[in-house]
Amino acid sequence: MERKNKQVGRPFLKDGKRNKRLSVRFSEEEFIFILSLEKLLGLKRTDIIRKRVLEVNVALIFDGRSVLASIDQIGLELSRTGNNINQLAKYANILNKQRVLSPVIFTRYSKELDKHSLLLKNLNLEIKKILKLMGS
Repeated sequence: MERKNKQVGRPFLKDGKRNKRLSVRFSEEEFIFILSLEKLLGLKRTDIIRKRVLEVNVALIFDGRSVLASIDQIGLELSRTGNNINQLAKYANILNKQRVLSPVIFTRYSKELDKHSLLLKNLNLEIKKILKLMGS
């Protein structure tokens, strides 16, 4: 009976053993930024720093699922407010034809428009953040 040689232990590293250490100090703001990148990208701090320093002109890989989830959430809210705006406009037109339009309708319509524009602004900011991360 022939015995197969099984590989025992840890596989060999592709890049060689990393046995050199580097100590770096960050300001509080810089460290918070690194922590937020760590959560956003789903990578370890060392991997983030290694990629940013050693791999020139390579965009960071980020966790697309969490980004898409936040964009989906904002899109859902945009859809809801858009629907509310359309319903209020239709109702206002009906009341206007009957000449019984109330100022309450205008107030509600204005609030929905403000909410809608705020959501659009937030969506725009999130997309800019994504583009900044991808381009840097």
